Amino acid sequence: MIKQKVEESRSKRGGAMKINGPVDLLAVFIATGGGAGLIPFGPGTWGSLVGLLIAYGLIATFSANVVLLQNVLIAASVILAAVGIWAGTRAETVFSRKDAGQIVIDEVCGQVISFVFIAPYIAGLGGQWRWWMILGFLLFRAFDIFKPYPINKLQDLRGGFGVMMDDIVAGIYAAVLLSLTLLLTT
Repeated sequence: MIKQKVEESRSKRGGAMKINGPVDLLAVFIATGGGAGLIPFGPGTWGSLVGLLIAYGLIATFSANVVLLQNVLIAASVILAAVGIWAGTRAETVFSRKDAGQIVIDEVCGQVISFVFIAPYIAGLGGQWRWWMILGFLLFRAFDIFKPYPINKLQDLRGGFGVMMDDIVAGIYAAVLLSLTLLLTT
């Protein structure tokens, strides 16, 4: 199964970029997670690392006020989703492929979403919150790669909406499982 997923990832690479102006260039920059999606191996994992770094920065900055932290994570997720739908739609045209492998804004967004539910518990975790981020990263990657129902159906939606929705739901699944694990083990 893992070999099949590696081959599937290789086959999803888009063609040569056909950038028609600065708006396409901006869309590609956003859609590739600042260029992380252009790394030729494991672009989804690199995109998830960008999302992890964003979440880490937000948690490190706002952890003193957990209500504000949770609201900031939600706002960042909504903004990433909205911008990702736009950028994903344009990038599909630029790469001449539906949900090209280079498009990783969906992984960035889904990874940030995976930490929304544990935000109220961050202060009580002390220095251990970083370990929970690693677990959140691994859970999100597992849901993104193996795509349990209905994630596997959502990627068939059109345009940037199809690009984003499967990873948004994978982020929600990871957030639920991460928060349940936290509640059951602490």
